[in-house]
Amino acid sequence: MKTCVIFNPAARGEKAKQFRDQLAALSARVTLKPTYAAGSGRPLAAEAVREGFEIVIAAGGDGTVNEVINGIADEAEGLNRTRLGVLPLGTINVFARELRLPMQFDAAWRIIEQGRELLIDLPQVEFTKDGKPQRRHFGQLAGAGLDSRAIELVDWEQKKSFGPLAYVFAGFKALAEPKSQIIAAAAHAGAQGELILIGNGRFYGGSFELFPKADLRDGLLDVTVFPKVNWETLLRSGWGWLTDQIHSAAGCHTFQAESFTLTSPGNVAVELDGDNVGHLPATFSVRRHALRVLVP
Repeated sequence: MKTCVIFNPAARGEKAKQFRDQLAALSARVTLKPTYAAGSGRPLAAEAVREGFEIVIAAGGDGTVNEVINGIADEAEGLNRTRLGVLPLGTINVFARELRLPMQFDAAWRIIEQGRELLIDLPQVEFTKDGKPQRRHFGQLAGAGLDSRAIELVDWEQKKSFGPLAYVFAGFKALAEPKSQIIAAAAHAGAQGELILIGNGRFYGGSFELFPKADLRDGLLDVTVFPKVNWETLLRSGWGWLTDQIHSAAGCHTFQAESFTLTSPGNVAVELDGDNVGHLPATFSVRRHALRVLVP
């Protein structure tokens, strides 16, 4: 199989260092495409599809995976012709955990070499940015409210030093700010609150099963709405995670839908797979069994 690896040569951390140590051996079997700036994984993946690569591998975290997914989807025959492989080198790697991929490089590479393919759903979001209509896909999750505001407030030097804790620090800052109401409306369901999280898979923020009913192949998105987001909600959520009852503990509303809209009177960002892409209003939908991924 003609294989391409898209990776960030400047990525830090032990996994990234180990990966760079493998490059010499890897380059004899695959084509390497290093990213040169944030967002450049998307055009590189689209380029790889045009060049006829049958497997395009995202070597990085959830942000890199998201860029590669969008690049594959940008090309007319990308989703039909190209398989996605993942080498989890990021901070949290939620999508890789959902796919039950090993976190160790050698084991993850063996999965890619074995070439077992699974067709999974591909969610998409339509919104307006700078007055122009935009469409973006995501693999694992999306959100609007506290989590997207926390991403805006992340100190990137802290992220380099403290990893996932940088998001916790930013979340505390976001918690202290005024919050806008967000309205989720589907054909047969709806709710409103200060934080809305959307799952294609079960996991959020690591191996936390926030969407227990989610299935990557059911043609539905799982929506969890937190009516209020404050210290009490945070404590209740923590207790809910420990007792496996987060939705009831935090007073969440949940529903599943093939499509729905999010709107807000405030200026609320939308995040996809851990990166903000634009602001509400936004329309979510899902393309069933559209993405070919390599899995154990």
